[in-house]
Amino acid sequence: MQGKPISRRSFLTVSAMTAATLVLDWGKIEAYVAKMGSPKDYPTVVIGAGLGGLVCGAHLARQGIPVTVVEQHSIPGGYATSFERDDGKFNFEVSLHGTSIHNNGPARILNDIGVLDKIKLVELPEVYRLKTPKLDITVPQRDLEAYIRLWTKHFPAEAEGIQGFVKEMLAIADEVNTLSLNKGKFFKLLFPIQYPKMWAVRKKTLADMLNDHIKDPDLQHTLGALWGYFGLPPSKLSAFYYANATGGYLKNGSYYIKERSQDLSDAIVEVIEEHGGKMLYDTQVNKVLVENGAVRGVVLSDGETLPARAVVSNASASATFNEMLPKEAVPEKYRKKLADYKPSLSSFIVWLGLNQDLKEKIKAFSTHMASGRGPEADYQSCLWGDIENQYFSVSIYDNVFDGYSQPGTSTLQLLALCGYEPWRKFESDYFAGDKTEYYKEKQRWTNTLIQRAEKALIPGLSSMIEVEESASPLTNRSFTGNPEGAIYGFEQSLDNAYMNRIKNTTPVKGLYLASAWGNPGGGYSGVFRAGQSAFVEMMKDLGS
Repeated sequence: MQGKPISRRSFLTVSAMTAATLVLDWGKIEAYVAKMGSPKDYPTVVIGAGLGGLVCGAHLARQGIPVTVVEQHSIPGGYATSFERDDGKFNFEVSLHGTSIHNNGPARILNDIGVLDKIKLVELPEVYRLKTPKLDITVPQRDLEAYIRLWTKHFPAEAEGIQGFVKEMLAIADEVNTLSLNKGKFFKLLFPIQYPKMWAVRKKTLADMLNDHIKDPDLQHTLGALWGYFGLPPSKLSAFYYANATGGYLKNGSYYIKERSQDLSDAIVEVIEEHGGKMLYDTQVNKVLVENGAVRGVVLSDGETLPARAVVSNASASATFNEMLPKEAVPEKYRKKLADYKPSLSSFIVWLGLNQDLKEKIKAFSTHMASGRGPEADYQSCLWGDIENQYFSVSIYDNVFDGYSQPGTSTLQLLALCGYEPWRKFESDYFAGDKTEYYKEKQRWTNTLIQRAEKALIPGLSSMIEVEESASPLTNRSFTGNPEGAIYGFEQSLDNAYMNRIKNTTPVKGLYLASAWGNPGGGYSGVFRAGQSAFVEMMKDLGS
């Protein structure tokens, strides 16, 4: 295989993937800009101020392109936001548990848009802690040998397989980190040789990759314990996506953005506005105007029309193509392809403000509570709302840095991944404003998670609660517009993951995707790459 050129279809998927994992070739970007003439002639609208839209908007604004970012919420960030309760006594993080921004591609992206120096990264005390009925393991930061020893201690018969699995994950992450757009004349021929690990794993699930190295099912379950960060169990999850992200965490460490993820979102907005871009809040895009197959502008919820030579959608692919665009503008084949993809899991989150300081009692920041039945069973429980038994996590944010909460208090988050089906029956009433039955079920889930955390990790938790807030998949859908309250965009299944992932270019000229619904997918690093990829594709189209 390695001596033959890859097929045209494989080449196109590889090309799309490299565009989303790129090291920017600024020489090419400058050449594209030079051919465009005046950047002022290319007004652009970004639909949505999630991280993907903000990163793309910052890139464009720095090139002098007039950018208007339209956001339905009152603040920027999408899931990268925070909110206060009890007159500011508690400030709750919406989504961030850890990111691997450190001497890698995501760090380069933030540096490229002038944001890396505006934020402060704090190294987490551990990559993660895993509790099962059989194990209680804390994975150390940036210590690969300790990581291997940790698992080998518990599974000595699998020592060779553990080393092989870790080595393969790191090799994949390293290959992704060196990708660039400088493909060269022989890229098609050389890709399987230059990036052999990426090529070898392109059609594998995480379960396939684990089976290549590990025989013990208990070890397979624990090595795949981070499946929840990606929303699919090992049997369905792209091995490529899991290995790249997890390898990055193990090598580069896991970090938090001080004080909150909102600071990152605000910093990117600052860059956009410093370079002449505009932010419109509490405003929706109702229509994308198309003429002769190309975008010409958008119509806002207040009736105003914004002319545009390009539109970048940070909204869901479903909303973009089924609600904002005229039906005749989108090829039926493309619509069908989108309809075949599934939204990812959603989440049920409980935020707690406590009247006690837990730092001396519990050292770990993020503890994953697995049922012991394995990821496949836990995934089914998540899908169907078995909140009494499913996998969940407990994050104690005061273990990230001193001063996260006021003295004598603590800030906690309890998170359970969740399918939409348990909440679909409340959908009509919820959006009609009748939430009585919905609130009853939401409180039942909240109480159950608190009781489980109290029993498994924090004795006496119920008596410490000063502030309590929770959010369901319907909450997510209401605030983000994401179908089924999805938190990772489309599922990272084999038919729509990385090398096979939907492209950030679209059949509509001048329309680009920059979100978890595009390439490469969800997570902070994923949407950073999506935003930069949309920027590069737009520059290429406008400057060619």
